Amino acid sequence: MDLSTYFEPVSLDDLGLAHDDFFPHISDRIVTYTVENGFPETKKQHLALLGVCDDRVAVNNAGCSNAPDEIRKKFYNLSLPSYDIKMVDLGNMPAGSTVEDTYFALTEVVATLIHQNVVPIILGGGQDLSYAVYKAYERLGQIINICTIDPRFDLGPETDDLNSNTYLSKIIMSQPNFLFNFTNIGYQSYLVDKQYIRLMDDLHFDTFRLGMVQSDLNETEPLIRNADFLSVDIGAVRQSDAPANGNPTPHGFYGEQLCTMTRFAGISDKLSSVGFFELNPKYDINGQTAHLVSHAIWYFIEGFYCRKSDFPYKDKHNYRRYIVPMVGDDSLEIVFYKSKKSDRWWMEIPCPEEQQNKYARHLLLPCSIRDYQQALNNEIPERWWTFYNRIIG
Repeated sequence: MDLSTYFEPVSLDDLGLAHDDFFPHISDRIVTYTVENGFPETKKQHLALLGVCDDRVAVNNAGCSNAPDEIRKKFYNLSLPSYDIKMVDLGNMPAGSTVEDTYFALTEVVATLIHQNVVPIILGGGQDLSYAVYKAYERLGQIINICTIDPRFDLGPETDDLNSNTYLSKIIMSQPNFLFNFTNIGYQSYLVDKQYIRLMDDLHFDTFRLGMVQSDLNETEPLIRNADFLSVDIGAVRQSDAPANGNPTPHGFYGEQLCTMTRFAGISDKLSSVGFFELNPKYDINGQTAHLVSHAIWYFIEGFYCRKSDFPYKDKHNYRRYIVPMVGDDSLEIVFYKSKKSDRWWMEIPCPEEQQNKYARHLLLPCSIRDYQQALNNEIPERWWTFYNRIIG
């Protein structure tokens, strides 16, 4: 497939590249689609940056389609996160004749990159573009876990059109459905209707309030490690740190917390795509939010080049295995794995034999030592119970 048909080239002259520093910049290593150099080859690359300039259904946030180049202005001038970086910039995908045309193009591009084992880093645009990313996994026939960093759930009535506030409903209602798990990190209770919190519980999805995860940000690592796709709504960051959003809130994550979580995403062997959405340059102050997102991308890339290749689905021999029987229930034991490479933990979810092929990538659930300690106290970890109910339900 000729991906170049979906993109317009980047003008490096418009990015204000730095040339007076005494260290190599990302711009020195990234291969960018320009008029002069042509469209880059994506095969054998590790990462691909791409902008999507469509904000037609970004609710109350018209103007976020201009975000990609504003982020590039900051990102290209950062130092190299790794000297082994193999990364291309595919340029900007202009809005199609209809929003559906944009979705189709993004789906084709993301599916192609993932098939080539290239991780797309998507700069939006509205968060409704997450729907197109989901469709890419559907195109590949791959069951997907989605994780969002978002102050809301982006659910809405089934009758509402697809937009940045309803895209998740459309994913959930898709048939056949390829969504195995959805995780929200950082929702704010006063922005979420109680009926949607109950719906998430009924669907056995994972939702975590802002205050809960801020009390121990390290507990977000296994949540993110379980995802195939991480979707970041910049509105999840407090307005003082990220003013460039049409739906700001004074509460949210600090900028450094966002960078910590995107680094968690980078080091996850399972995660194969990430998107940054809803950044609106017309509300930015001295490029502050664009700078923050460029840092978040930098940390994602640094994490990517620190991957340990210790996703247990690949090889269980590099792990210590712990079996914890539940006292009082002779039929139940929980099996844990601890990586010898990274000291990270997983727990095994039992599954009927006829479903094992379908859910194989999701039967070893990332967890923390806290879950293991809970099991030692004869308490079933809530995370284990939630996933078990989803499988047998």
